[in-house]
Parts: sequence; structure tokens; C-alpha cells
Amino acid sequence: MSTLYLQVNLLYSRIMSKQELQYWNAWNQIQIIGPKRFKKLDSGFSSMEKAWQASKNELEKIGLTHNIVEKIIKQRRTINPEKAWLDLEKHNIKTITIGHKQYPKNLKNIYDPPAMLYIKGALEQVDDLAIGIVGTRKMSSYGKQVAHDLSFDLARAGMTIVSGLAQGIDTIAHKSALKANARTIAVLGSGLAPSQTFPRENYNLAREISKNGAVISEFPLYMPPLAHNFPIRNRIISGLSRAILVIEAAQKSGAIITANQALDQGKDVFAIPGSIYSPVSKGTNDLIKAGAKLVTNSNDVLEELNLEQIKSYAESRKIIPENPNQEKILHILSSEPIHVNLIIKQTNLSASKISSELSIMEMQGKVRDLGSGMYVIGK
Repeated sequence: MSTLYLQVNLLYSRIMSKQELQYWNAWNQIQIIGPKRFKKLDSGFSSMEKAWQASKNELEKIGLTHNIVEKIIKQRRTINPEKAWLDLEKHNIKTITIGHKQYPKNLKNIYDPPAMLYIKGALEQVDDLAIGIVGTRKMSSYGKQVAHDLSFDLARAGMTIVSGLAQGIDTIAHKSALKANARTIAVLGSGLAPSQTFPRENYNLAREISKNGAVISEFPLYMPPLAHNFPIRNRIISGLSRAILVIEAAQKSGAIITANQALDQGKDVFAIPGSIYSPVSKGTNDLIKAGAKLVTNSNDVLEELNLEQIKSYAESRKIIPENPNQEKILHILSSEPIHVNLIIKQTNLSASKISSELSIMEMQGKVRDLGSGMYVIGK
């Protein structure tokens, strides 16, 4: 247990051993220990191991109330620090504390950064250039398309896509980043144990993200996805990001909570305008009325964030037709869905020729089949 992790904890100012990290992890199993109480423990004791061994009186002396100390003692008896650490190792999960040199800079600067993060995959320095993309689970076809296009473009332009692995917009944001062979980070409202992945249908997606990005959480390994965890989680999504982009959201939703937290953290908030009749656009339209920056393409984001050096790459991508038939089809297609019958009518090409060309172009990534005979330009 004496192997040293070369972690210079800038906030708590000491080099941390593997054994010390075990006790950080043990303290994090106690639900009432958050960032503020972590600081009290760290400043009040020479190590987290000493804090773990402290008596009731010693814990009260550092400013913890009698009621809190009683709860700590009760929960502490149920936790085996070494076993809890071995469980992390079994699942190949890494930990970093707030003073670690790899702790995300953007996140460190928020009001209440997590004292400890659990990571499946890897955080990298390039993730400082991240944007949070969030929205409703019950997205419209319009929202799905916008989420795909903007996530893909921003990822290809060099931004890390941060989201919450939820159904709907979050899922599309992660998948689009992976499709662009770019980095993406999923922030969970549960522990990182495979049994706690939520929603369950995104288990394989989480595995893919960990191969080219990171799945992270501040919650202990076996923490279930409890409802009250998600607003807490949302501050990490905004905290990791330079800005938050809300695609579609109802007036009272997790995405709006994330946007408000971003504003509290001094981050930019972008929003996609939507139909005044759509309940999943009421939240985004309200954000725009309140001062959020209206976005219609990826360049709006890149320009606002003064990222001209990566904007040029996004602008350079063009879809080149291979033959006159493809040129006719591409001339008609846009980001607005169009039915195949209308493509046939406007190109004056046969149905069989259009079907053949669209199949080839879809494999080439030049068009996207939305289902029900609807197509849009590819990305």
C-alpha cells in the first residue's frame, strides 16, 4: 500500500500515497461528506487516514456538528477502505482528487468542485476545450437532427463534447462525437459500477465512450442513479465546459438546471430556437429571451468562444459529389428533411437511380436516412 502516486494536491498541499487515496475513497462512501466537509477533514487532520481513525470528540473539534459526527460514525463502521479500493481496481476505475495535476481546470474553478472524481477512460488536457451539450430525453426529429449536426461539427472542429449519457439529446451528442472520431465525456448521476449504468440501454455506449474519452462521476462506485443525484451531477457537466449548448428543453428540466448552473459559474449559454408550439422548445426559447445566445450552426459557437483557429477546420469540410446524379441530389438536400419522392420529382431521375445513389451516398456519409423515406445532407 506504500506505492506513491505522484499527485501534488495543490489545494490540500501534500503528495498523496495510494493508501491515502484509499481513505479519500472511503470518506466519499459517506453520503453526507461533500466538498465542504472534505476540506474540513483535510485541514483538521494530517491525513484522511488519521481522520478516519478520529474519535467523536476529535471530529467535533474541527467544526462538525454532533449530529453529523453521529451519522459519520454510524456509516464509517460499515465501510472497509481496503475492500472499497480493491473494487475500484477490479473495475479499472481511476481516481483523482482536486489537487491532482490532471484534475480538469475548468471544473476546479467552480464554486463547489468535487473533491474527488472517479474515471473510466482518461481525462486529457485537450478536454479543457469542451462544450456541454444537453437537452430533453423526449426530443423531436428536429432536435435529434440539430443535436447530431452541431455535436458532430463541434467535435470535428476540436471540441470535447460533454453530456450526461441520458436518453435523447445526450445520447445523440455522445454518439455524434464518437462518429466524428473525437473525444466525449459522459458525466453520470450514479457510480461507475457497470450495474449502475443509467439508462441501461446506454451500457454499450458508455463502454465506447471510455475508449475515446471518459465516463466520470463524483459518486461512489455502487451509488444507484437516485433522482436527487442528477441536479448535483449537472454542475459538473457545466463545470467541465467552456459553455453550455441547450438543444431542446422544457421549461422545467434538467437541461435548464444545467444552463442556470453554467450562468452561476460565469459560463456562456447557447440555445437553439424552436417552434413556439413545441413544449420541448419552451425552455430554449425562454433562455434566448433571457439573454442566451441564439445558435443556428457550429460557427456561431466557435466565433462567440473566440476559437477561430478551429473554426477554419469546420468551414473547410465540403461534401464533394462523385457524379452528376450525386450533384443533383446534393443540390436539393439540406439540413431540412426531404422525402425521397420529392427528390425523385426535383431531380427528374428514376426511382431506382435515386435509390441506388442514396444508398451509396449514405455509405459515404454524404446523406443521412432519417427513416420513413426522409433524408438530410450528411456530416
